[in-house]
Amino acid sequence: MEKRRTAIVGGGAAGFFLAIHLKEQCPQMEVTILERASRVLRKVEVSGGGRCNVTNTFENIADLKEVYPRGHRLMGRLFRQFDHQAAWQWFEERGVPLVAQADHCVFPRSQDAHSIINLFLAEARRLGVVVRTGCSVSSLDDLADYDYVCVTTGGQPRREGLLWLGQEVVEPVPSLFTLSISDERLRALMGTVVERATALIPATKFRASGPLLITHWGMSGPAILRLSSYAARHLAEVAYHSPLLVNWTEGVEADALQEISLLMRQHPKRMLLSAAPLSLPSRLWGYLAEKALGQRALQAPWGSLNGREQRRLAQTLTADAYTISGRAPHRDEFVTCGGVALSAVNPLTLESRTRQGLFFAGEVLDVDGVTGGFNFQAAWTTAYAAACGIAMRER
Repeated sequence: MEKRRTAIVGGGAAGFFLAIHLKEQCPQMEVTILERASRVLRKVEVSGGGRCNVTNTFENIADLKEVYPRGHRLMGRLFRQFDHQAAWQWFEERGVPLVAQADHCVFPRSQDAHSIINLFLAEARRLGVVVRTGCSVSSLDDLADYDYVCVTTGGQPRREGLLWLGQEVVEPVPSLFTLSISDERLRALMGTVVERATALIPATKFRASGPLLITHWGMSGPAILRLSSYAARHLAEVAYHSPLLVNWTEGVEADALQEISLLMRQHPKRMLLSAAPLSLPSRLWGYLAEKALGQRALQAPWGSLNGREQRRLAQTLTADAYTISGRAPHRDEFVTCGGVALSAVNPLTLESRTRQGLFFAGEVLDVDGVTGGFNFQAAWTTAYAAACGIAMRER
């Protein structure tokens, strides 16, 4: 009997996870990973600052839409096959213990992405997966000798990079990017972090909370990255020029007014800039106070503030206005919004509805998550589903 053959196009996280699971379920299958670059798993190597945020605990996630702006319904369905708990168990059973941080991000205990890379390479060798680098595939006709083709090429920056698949495509746009802000005085505060901020785009539903980092080009940190994910398509449509509001506190304007009133009573003779409200970093507080009150902020004691000045401070603390002037000056985003349309695939097996034997997994699909390990979890889940889909066809 002639041996059945599967080609996996893309030697990244999803490609290796799919290959390993397919070989485990179909040991007689010849499985070959075809990678265009000279090395495999490059994105895994640099993810999470070289530590590889493999998944998330999903604690306090009431709705998957919170973490998967695109594809949450599909992910909810596929989680019944392989979820974050299954991923945790899979890695640990193969000798890679994991640890969860306070922010629910999950990393290898080694804090080294090579723990994941070495596991994948070792499992692929053990199971007999063939890995070929420097192999560029531009047409499905090039793979006519294979019984199954699985595309795991990751996100593509342009629609043209997906047309060779012959599938319905959702226009790709960047997601998970930081924001350029032209305010030079803000940018002078680079390195300043506010642990609990909220960023939002006025007149839209797009808002996100979490740590916010001021950089030499504008703003970054989980709050901004999440906002960029939620608003990825909107920001692309407005060419990355948009108003932005930042609430530097956990409360509303009334809460900020109450804090200001308390400081006025407790420290009436103390200079305004010497006592930051709400545990704000002192440099940021100085910038915000001067933004609200001008030069008066440099000389005013707390007890001298009138009602109008108090309201200006409270408004600046809770609805600080900026203008987004573009995406951060990085040429390559790690995540894209868009890809092969989910309507084009079987939602249980991820096989193409129009081409039998063609499967998809990972970011090449129109599925993307916010920062925090959710995109790697999507890779594990979709790869597992595709492997099972092929195994079902072989039974």
